[in-house]
Amino acid sequence: MATYAELVKPDLLAQPVYQPGKPIDDVARELGLDPATIDKLASNENPLGASPQAVAAGKRALDQVELYPDGGCYRLKQALSKSLDLEPEQFVVGNGSNEVLELLGHAFVGPGDEVVMGEGAFIVYKLVTLLFGGVPVEVPTRDRRHDLEAMAAAVTPRTKIVFLASPDNPSGAANTQEEVAALVDVLPDTVLFVFDEAYAEYLYEPIDLRPQIASGKRVFCTRTFSKIYGLAGLRVGYGYGDAELASLLNRARAPFNVNAVAQEAALAALEDQAFVRSCREANAAGLTQLETAFDVLKLEYIPSAANFVTVRVGDGGAAFESMQADGVIVRPLAPYGLGEWIRVSVGRPEQNQRALESLTSFLSRSGG
Repeated sequence: MATYAELVKPDLLAQPVYQPGKPIDDVARELGLDPATIDKLASNENPLGASPQAVAAGKRALDQVELYPDGGCYRLKQALSKSLDLEPEQFVVGNGSNEVLELLGHAFVGPGDEVVMGEGAFIVYKLVTLLFGGVPVEVPTRDRRHDLEAMAAAVTPRTKIVFLASPDNPSGAANTQEEVAALVDVLPDTVLFVFDEAYAEYLYEPIDLRPQIASGKRVFCTRTFSKIYGLAGLRVGYGYGDAELASLLNRARAPFNVNAVAQEAALAALEDQAFVRSCREANAAGLTQLETAFDVLKLEYIPSAANFVTVRVGDGGAAFESMQADGVIVRPLAPYGLGEWIRVSVGRPEQNQRALESLTSFLSRSGG
């Protein structure tokens, strides 16, 4: 009798699996720790949580969970339209921005198609490319920032998509408006430029590619409610671009892909911009706290524009294990080719301090 592995498409057996940050409950079970004593600084989650208005709206939505959600996310698209001064028809809403990235694979990537991305970029770009039989073209970074000129040079007649995030994950580095606009200008009109803005709200002056979209450039941007809005557990994100492109992506989207609780919470979160501003300010202070300490420890790190800092600690896996034993979960970066580095999400001030003390203890024992 054949095994399932013998029956599935062969390419699936070679598909890498995304490794998320370790959940608090898993670490508590493995190490015999009280979950309440564990600080998770591994997944770039908002340490301040979600807007109380968003939480309240989500709870109200539970009163009607017997009903299907709005399959077209009408009200959320209306709110996004007002927020970004675009038409509602220009938006695609997904089960997290990861689903939106996957929709791009459904629509544009087939066997042998090339997809250009920076080396060590957010691993989902590579996963989506491979899932649809495409060829990831990973362009080396320069000074640990994406080299946009080299990315443009990597485009060939087989290229379908160019992915770029700014700020980038896992590095935290950001490109400038001028750099990104210059890349868009030189790409042929047979190539779709996908700009991942997952951390855009942490910037005081985010890059704005809406003029390029309006001028007819092949540009599509993605955002998420998982980061500064603190709704990671509800999985809601979106993309925006040309209305024709959005319509095509919606053909690949599953019906009712965004649940009602997520839609209502996202609507309320979008309205509470005072909470967003407070999170941005707290994050800036947290970045300063971490980076100042890394300077004192004489550790190499990548100056961050996001809500985390990537720092070189010698043996990233050993640092991860040591800090986890102390009840602090960070992210080892070996899957990104950065075996000597860890990524530390910005937490509350006391969480940041605890992480720094745990890391200092590891370094003193390891001779770092």
